[in-house]
Amino acid sequence: MTRARRWSGAACVAAAFLTLSLTVSACNAQGNGGPPTGNATSPASTATPGESAAATPAQPPRVARKVDVGLELPWSTVFLPDGTAVISERDSALLKSVRDGQSREIGQVPGVVPGGEGGLLGLALSPDFSSDRYLYLYFTAQDDNRIARLRLNEAGEQGLEAGTPEVIFSGISKASTHNGGRIRFGPDGLLYVGTGDSQRRDQPQDPNALGGKILRLTPEGRPAPGNPFGDNPVYSIGHRNVQGLAWDSEGRFWSSEFGPDVNDELNLIVPGGNYGWPNVTGNPGRNGFIDAAVVWPSTAESSPSGLEIIGSTAYLGALRGQRVWSVPLMGDKAGDPVSYFTREYGRIRDVSLAPDGTLWALTNNQNPDSILVLNVPR
Repeated sequence: MTRARRWSGAACVAAAFLTLSLTVSACNAQGNGGPPTGNATSPASTATPGESAAATPAQPPRVARKVDVGLELPWSTVFLPDGTAVISERDSALLKSVRDGQSREIGQVPGVVPGGEGGLLGLALSPDFSSDRYLYLYFTAQDDNRIARLRLNEAGEQGLEAGTPEVIFSGISKASTHNGGRIRFGPDGLLYVGTGDSQRRDQPQDPNALGGKILRLTPEGRPAPGNPFGDNPVYSIGHRNVQGLAWDSEGRFWSSEFGPDVNDELNLIVPGGNYGWPNVTGNPGRNGFIDAAVVWPSTAESSPSGLEIIGSTAYLGALRGQRVWSVPLMGDKAGDPVSYFTREYGRIRDVSLAPDGTLWALTNNQNPDSILVLNVPR
């Protein structure tokens, strides 16, 4: 087990990055709180002055089908090479497979201690899954949040069995809320981890703390070579509660995160970047902090959880907002968000691109929850 530790010598490097004055152009966006419909709704705000607002897609997302397989608080979805979906359930700590409209239990992850926003959270599939069979997990344990990996073994016809988890990274602070939990392998083959501030407001600005960060690890759970703060897993700082990670077709790295009672964010991530929390939120243009690319002033209309990028469009699930947001991406800029399915299907926890090109959206708090399979423009 690799315990988290403090990395000496990082402070001097951190100081250089804390003086970053890079500002990413942003567009304030306020969602639509109108009656539930399946039609697109555009935010009231416009793009940042000097930029043209992108138009609503000619072909909006459509619900191809709704899959009801008895899920309870599903949190994350990954797809195996054969198209089988593997889904985590936060409170039950169960891994489930879904294929051809049927769900099967793979196994219950030991050591998960659910509570509040904690439990079995993010999943990531090894880039070498065909040879190593590793599934990576982010979960809340008794004293911390941690990352483990286990092998998904074949178990008969269309069956899978979870092997014994191996904890590769631990010591991420936990609380009843703000546990982060999204993990994803990047184009570089390294594991990126979104953490929350766990209600410890001193952590996000401290490069030697793990809370309120995006981390970058090797598949074995060590700080990745070339990280901006030296021999330290931290990749970016100043986050409140990271919930989505994705890369566009040019390799640019984006993340979504919860604001407090204002200013949910979509951010363009750069190594060593400081995204402001708790000093600032949104895009105030303060020296030393990177502005959000998109801001939702009202968290009641977003609370973005889960992020996927398809072509030049980012899709985000919304919890309090109970909708799917699409955001056109134009290089390192983002256009005006547009919302779909407002309050038709409840809270949307995650959005994931399936091998067949559809977008899977997980509902939450429906008792039981469902999978929305969406056709999206390409």
